[in-house]
Amino acid sequence: MPVLVMKFGGTSVANLDRIRRAAKRVGVEVAKGYDVIVIVSAMSGKTNEMVGWVEETSPLFDAREYDAVVSSGEAVTAGLMALTLQEMDVPARSWQGWQVPLQTTSAHSQARIEEIGTKNINQKFGEGMKVAVVAGFQGISPEGRITTLGRGGSDTTAVAFAAAFDAVRCDIYTDVDGVYTTDPRICDKARKLDKISYEEMLELASLGAKVLQTRSVELAMRFKVKLRVLSSFEEQCDEAGTLVCAEEEIMESNAVAGVAYSRDEAKLTLLSVADRPGIAAIIFNALSEGGVNVDMIVQNISEDGRTDMTFSCPTDQVARAEQALLKTKGTGDLNYAELVADKDVAKISVVGIGMRSQSGVAAKMFKVLSDEGINIKVITTSEIKISVLIDRKYMELAVQALHDAFDLDKVA
Repeated sequence: MPVLVMKFGGTSVANLDRIRRAAKRVGVEVAKGYDVIVIVSAMSGKTNEMVGWVEETSPLFDAREYDAVVSSGEAVTAGLMALTLQEMDVPARSWQGWQVPLQTTSAHSQARIEEIGTKNINQKFGEGMKVAVVAGFQGISPEGRITTLGRGGSDTTAVAFAAAFDAVRCDIYTDVDGVYTTDPRICDKARKLDKISYEEMLELASLGAKVLQTRSVELAMRFKVKLRVLSSFEEQCDEAGTLVCAEEEIMESNAVAGVAYSRDEAKLTLLSVADRPGIAAIIFNALSEGGVNVDMIVQNISEDGRTDMTFSCPTDQVARAEQALLKTKGTGDLNYAELVADKDVAKISVVGIGMRSQSGVAAKMFKVLSDEGINIKVITTSEIKISVLIDRKYMELAVQALHDAFDLDKVA
């Protein structure tokens, strides 16, 4: 039988009633003739609760035991979902990561998937099982210990299973009914997209859109897994939600597909840095070793052999960045006058594969922001993306103005 992967997030399985609703959706797909692999998250709020227990018990915790604790939320949901399906006379059983097995690296709490064995589940499908309910987010290390994949890991689990089992599609059920041109909470004209390309979705996910986890989109693009984002709270038809697919499957598109934002950004500037070969390598190697995720980078024009270096990072990593650079300065490898941090900025991005063939997007974006009196602090671009840093107080205004300017409420 063809295999379909269905993933249900924490809000979709938050209580027994919601698990029953999700199970009914699974039953509909079984009735269509699919063998179904269901990936489940922990019930909403449970992972945070367990993380709190671990930190309260042991501030300097053993990462292996951390994974053993926090992975249990998905195991509970998997068992309850399997029981619910059995009550509906649907042949189902639960699977934990080690039973599949889903093999990972040994990097506890941030493990990466190495391989997914298909033999055990396929054997049970052959024996009459119709639904394999798999605990998402977890796997097993080469040492035989339970590992977890990091936040959003259940999305990654679902796509990886779809690739391993050559599934016809991977349906991600969540609390939104698809991918929108921007956040509907900020712009009431936001429109749900019927289709979006892997590249556009990857950019939007990395730039702040919270619909899909970035690693899951990367996997889907690599293995050409068709993703469909659906709401578990509304009645669905076969064409509902948003399909994330190859660019070739989208006939025509606007120059811009969506506007993304990230409010938790900071801009840091190293003043009066020596302008010589290797200085950038020293700066960003220090930041990398300090665990700082650098995004936008700008170097000013050199004057008298000195220059300024500006970069952005998440606001919660500013202290880490300051410490890493100060430590490097203390070794004598790096000399700068001052490190200035601005934590009151936001990143606004426009994304669209149509930028490849349509000119003038950057000019239009900058003109719109100028007309609204919004100053641009930093700019960065790629083939299908333009991002700017602006004062955070203008974030919502910028999103709304750009959404209107690019007519994102209208179908291409």
